[in-house]
Amino acid sequence: MTTETIAARVHRAWAADLDPRTLYELLRLRVEVFVVEQGCAYAELDGRDLEDRARHYWLGGDGRPEPVLGTLRLLKEPNGEHRIGRICTAASVRGRGLGRRLIEAVLAEIGDRPSVLDAQEHLVELYRAHGFEAVGEPYDWDGVAHVPMRRPAR
Repeated sequence: MTTETIAARVHRAWAADLDPRTLYELLRLRVEVFVVEQGCAYAELDGRDLEDRARHYWLGGDGRPEPVLGTLRLLKEPNGEHRIGRICTAASVRGRGLGRRLIEAVLAEIGDRPSVLDAQEHLVELYRAHGFEAVGEPYDWDGVAHVPMRRPAR
């Protein structure tokens, strides 16, 4: 793991406000990480990225969205909980705290409201450090062990 600092800032936008190029770059990174790198052939385009209450976060350099170094999406579930998902960083910049920066940014927006996510099993401790608790047993999602987690209202 290198400790080199990455010059990137957190950007965020509602689905309706995303320009096509940025959306493409977010989806490209997610496919690169989840489908290609992790070998999970699943429906990455699940219809939720363009929901009215979908908010996208990403890390990019000097005020521009490219290159996208990491991303996540925040969804609002019908029960009022927030769902954090599709969290990933580019392989070339992992281990430098970028995923943590994205999580901190989204939790700052959520505030005291409850939130849920499905953590890849090897990342459970990262999410625990942010107040998430396992709420179920590990399960297989396209060959990758995941753990359902919840951060209760505070």
